[in-house]
Amino acid sequence: MTKYSDMAFFGFRRENGRVGVRNHVIILPVDDISNAACEAVANNVKGTLSLPHAYGRLQFGEDLELHFRTMIGTGSNPNVAAVVVIGIEPGWTAHIANGIRETGKPVAEFAIEQKGDFETIRAASWAAKDFVQQTTEVQREKCDISELWISTKCGESDTTTGLGSCPTVGNMYDKLLPEGITGFFGETSEITGAEHICQKRAVSEDVGERWYRMWKAYQDEVIFAHQTDDLSDSQPTKGNIEGGLTTIEEKALGNLEKIGRTSRYIDILDPAEPPDSGAGLYFMDSSSAAAECVTLMAAGGAVVHTFPTGQGNVVGNPIVPVIKITANPRTMRTMSEHVDVDVSGILRREMTIDEAGDALIDMILRTSNGRATAAEALGHREFSMTKLYRSA
Repeated sequence: MTKYSDMAFFGFRRENGRVGVRNHVIILPVDDISNAACEAVANNVKGTLSLPHAYGRLQFGEDLELHFRTMIGTGSNPNVAAVVVIGIEPGWTAHIANGIRETGKPVAEFAIEQKGDFETIRAASWAAKDFVQQTTEVQREKCDISELWISTKCGESDTTTGLGSCPTVGNMYDKLLPEGITGFFGETSEITGAEHICQKRAVSEDVGERWYRMWKAYQDEVIFAHQTDDLSDSQPTKGNIEGGLTTIEEKALGNLEKIGRTSRYIDILDPAEPPDSGAGLYFMDSSSAAAECVTLMAAGGAVVHTFPTGQGNVVGNPIVPVIKITANPRTMRTMSEHVDVDVSGILRREMTIDEAGDALIDMILRTSNGRATAAEALGHREFSMTKLYRSA
């Protein structure tokens, strides 16, 4: 019998005590017009990674707070060893850089105004080069399984997802949450039709009621406020329908299989919010769009992402390894280069859910020890900010 409490991995311990499984030096643009400078620095200094995105100008209120939280959370993620922050003006640039500095990791900041791209790129390249040399000397150390933070989100779901790959993730959580890991799930709109079940999976009645209020607000203020006649072009997606899911209720029931049979969530997180209630399972209020959801969970602090897929979703992330799991035999035939864990044996009755969960745990440990996921090997680095409303 497997002893999950004895499991360990080799990770990078950061200045604040958190453990990462990657050792990235990132060049982080504060805003869209700083993307070019960041990409130029990444081109100059090998071993760095630029994270271009589309936003960061004239955002305000809650939308701006989410932008800052995502930027600071991304730079603070334990998979990141050091950060170069570049923005058009010094105020917001310093705000993000200082937020990341609270983790204790090395951060350098540069504003383009009154300097221009050439001078900014020159100075930032020197800082990036020094960071790369420093971080390449950081050694992995043995860490307990309890120090892993693991998120999950499914994509291109079909009938095999709810029958195989999502229960595989749920089995993993049922086994590892009691050992002290921290877990994330979300996709607020995709709980629709199973909200009564999800509410009851809270650790207490109070947490369940808070979860329901959050879910209802998403329905009223986002979905119903902006829908046309229905959501049939979005939820379920065309891929979901092609895979045999005809309603959002069917999709939601499969989605909830990702939290297993015994796991209960202990708190609710805003998008990109790091948990502060200790180890356990958290629900993050998040979009169901793959790149957005993974980006938010990475900003919340997850260092490994588990991604069940049916029809075959190819998404990755720049800083967090995304482990793909499928139970669809056709996807294994046609898109096997994107899959890390094949659990199609469940449908052929050649593999149990328990065996599939162990296979996923084994892949999580191998990935945490340095194995590149399929998405990493194929260069999938989708980084997508969530925006709440129009800019000023």
